[in-house]
Amino acid sequence: MSLSEFIINDLTPSSTETLVGELHDIFKGLTYSHIPVLKKGTYLGCLSETDVFCFESKDKVNDVKYAIETFYVRNSTLWLNILKAFAENDSNIMPVLDKENNYLGYYRLNDIISMFNNIPFFYEHGGVIVVEKSNIDFSFSEISQIVESNNSKMFGAFISNTDNELTQITIKTGSSSLTQILLDFRRYGYNIISEHEDDGFLKNLKERSDYLNNYLKQ
Repeated sequence: MSLSEFIINDLTPSSTETLVGELHDIFKGLTYSHIPVLKKGTYLGCLSETDVFCFESKDKVNDVKYAIETFYVRNSTLWLNILKAFAENDSNIMPVLDKENNYLGYYRLNDIISMFNNIPFFYEHGGVIVVEKSNIDFSFSEISQIVESNNSKMFGAFISNTDNELTQITIKTGSSSLTQILLDFRRYGYNIISEHEDDGFLKNLKERSDYLNNYLKQ
């Protein structure tokens, strides 16, 4: 599905001549965090609900334009970058401009999130593993080789955490039985961060620990 199909135009942007009191009424009837502002058809940015209710009803948008937040995405922006823009601006609507800076409408956060439902990483059955290794030692080709050498598909992998020394990678595999895959990751020097009931390595450690505890109690 094309992202352009998610562009909505059912909210009329305010103008610089709009009274703040009108925005109060609009926000009371909406669940949106922001309202776009245009000046003579040119997009200026958005006013947030939080800011709007701090202003006097008799004020015009032009009187409080210092509070306008100038965030937007292009109609060519990839959906992951759109999602990032939502997060960075703490908004649940995202204005969309074309390459000539014409205002086209906006995206809703819920609609963009719904795209995750069509990604195999999320809807395919299988197992999720989180591994950790030195920044300079891990590679996605090696991770893929470990998974696929165990006759399993890899639906995706991404860096879920990183610091100056270590990187964590979250992996979605097509296999629900992960014992051998986990063993191979350890053999290649990866630390397993996620917990798995069928982790034979941890099960073996627990059995040895229980045996040692029982022996020491005798």
